[in-house]
Amino acid sequence: MTRTGWPVATVGMTVGLLGGSFDPAHEGHAHITREALKRLALDRVWWLVSPGNPLKAQPPAPIAERIAQARRVITDPRVVISDIEARLGTRATAATLRRLMAAYPGVRFVWLMGADNLAGFHHWQDWDWIMTHVPVGVFARPGARLAARGARAAEEYARFRLPAEAAKLLARRPAPAWCFLDVPMRGHSSSAIRAQGGWQRRHETG
Repeated sequence: MTRTGWPVATVGMTVGLLGGSFDPAHEGHAHITREALKRLALDRVWWLVSPGNPLKAQPPAPIAERIAQARRVITDPRVVISDIEARLGTRATAATLRRLMAAYPGVRFVWLMGADNLAGFHHWQDWDWIMTHVPVGVFARPGARLAARGARAAEEYARFRLPAEAAKLLARRPAPAWCFLDVPMRGHSSSAIRAQGGWQRRHETG
């Protein structure tokens, strides 16, 4: 049953999930998404625009503004910009994944993240549950290659890592399974864009 406002996916589809505050969305997000579609042979990528990041003290811009910006950044019809976490009332990634997996039986989800996130992944709530239930695609980020490769998650799940040349198999492998993709990098950063005044939050400026 399709729920109003929820992304559409059918049994057998492979869907990459890219989560974050997207405050603001930028070309770096779009670049990872295009690489994921190509390198992981995904049918769709959903951007999960979060209501707020529980690890950040500073609240993001209103979600409607962030979604509008995300839709300006990428227009590929295979990419869905979604506020489903707000609809679900979830904040932690593991909680969102549990709900999505229950709501979309037969859809193969892959969690997508930058290498900078992998370095601190073990601080995420139920991070080991994520690793054992959803394949994970990790993409190189400027300055994060070495930190990611020495990450606790990378070490503990080293034997479940697929070589980059087998990346197209990731979505159809049972978890735990993950892959590190050394893609051409883009130096974009949401925090740098905000610091440079390139993203004026409405609630900050009045």
